[in-house]
Amino acid sequence: MVFVHQKKWQIFFLVATSIFMSTLDSSIVNVALPFMMKDLQTQIQTIQWVVLIYLVTVSALLLTFGRLSDIKGRRPVYVTGFSVFVAGSLLCGLVGSVFLLIISRCLQGVGAAMLMACSPALLVDAFPVRERGRALGMIGAVVAAGLTIGPVVGGIILEYFSWRYIFYINIPIGMGATLGGMVILKDIPSAAGSGEPMDIKGSLLLILLLSGLILFMTQLSKWGVLSLPALSCAVISILAGIGFAVNESRTPYPLFDMALLKIRLFLFPVIGAALLFAALFVMVFLMPFYLTYPCGFPASKTGFIMIVPFLFLLVISPVSGFLYDKFGSRQLCLIGMSVLMLSLVSLLTVEPSMEVLPLLWRLGLAGIGTALYVSPNNTVIMSSIPSYRRGTASGAVATARNIGMVMGVALAGLIFSASFSSLTHGADLDKYTTVLEPFFLLSFQRAMITGVVLSMLGIGVTLVRGPESK
Repeated sequence: MVFVHQKKWQIFFLVATSIFMSTLDSSIVNVALPFMMKDLQTQIQTIQWVVLIYLVTVSALLLTFGRLSDIKGRRPVYVTGFSVFVAGSLLCGLVGSVFLLIISRCLQGVGAAMLMACSPALLVDAFPVRERGRALGMIGAVVAAGLTIGPVVGGIILEYFSWRYIFYINIPIGMGATLGGMVILKDIPSAAGSGEPMDIKGSLLLILLLSGLILFMTQLSKWGVLSLPALSCAVISILAGIGFAVNESRTPYPLFDMALLKIRLFLFPVIGAALLFAALFVMVFLMPFYLTYPCGFPASKTGFIMIVPFLFLLVISPVSGFLYDKFGSRQLCLIGMSVLMLSLVSLLTVEPSMEVLPLLWRLGLAGIGTALYVSPNNTVIMSSIPSYRRGTASGAVATARNIGMVMGVALAGLIFSASFSSLTHGADLDKYTTVLEPFFLLSFQRAMITGVVLSMLGIGVTLVRGPESK
């Protein structure tokens, strides 16, 4: 471990590169969707799959690649992840149809899942216990930087170049990082792996479970609860979940070690992370609609306002990691979840006539709360797990985060749409007028209450988990 600690900052820089690249790519793609839709001559219902297929692929494969990194070692999985991500980026830039773009984004998602599954485990392997909070806090700042810079870089590229260049910029970065990974991760202990056999059956069942669940949540408002596609996804997800639980309890080398669920500082923080991101993304999803319709802000102003939570995340995350090293995680997580809840409560009182400043501090609270929670929570999870299971735990943390995001977006969309449609007798948001403002605000408030409830559940989970031993 001394050898690994000597290379800790090289490993940190490598991990930071992969995380910055993946978060930058994600935020840029969202900005570019209208341009892709026009250039490829398709509809919004189709172009949304450019984002959705990436999310489904990453979420479904995180645990598989986390476990694979425990078996084969971090180095081969991580280096391959960079290579696959670069190949997917190249294909995304070259394709001539929306169908091929969706397929290429799926390939990109495979590479991103490899990188995300290994990243926290690599950092925990590299840094001694007393420095892990700071390292993971700095990674939180890298995530925020990618999310903040993405829309700005995307806007510049889209103004002067084709949307295809948002994928091409990944290629030189990814190629350099691939070579760096081959050198930096050479001869580290976690590169060897355990050599245990892979649980292929468990992996396939988990892919079915998560894919069915994510499709059910994201498409529910469009399909309807009792529609054949929704019921099919729900049944597939439930049956796959039962099969996965049975398989993991019987196989000698499970994809997910069910014994981890007995570790309270793994189970409850993972649940808490899912709840935090669910509550956060209720706000992240709906605020652009609020700023665009009732407030009537142009896209540039809306983009500027929506950067605010991520700016606070960028600034506070390293501080949060430092505070963890001093005080532990439980108090910080309680404060963080409470501050996020306060942000959501404050959004219940917004009015379109408000100045921008009252909106900014409300959104800033969300960024502060998230930053105070995430780094300490991730650190306590990874520190509570045996080193030979850190890849699995790393994948579980990332999966919980993604599922939480999907849950937040799905719940916000479902509750807002159902409320707005009911209040306006089926009026379309695309034909919004000031007459519909009271109905919009009431539907918005109902969705924010959902976020408040989710954050309250997160506070309860953090209290129940108990303190860590430091």
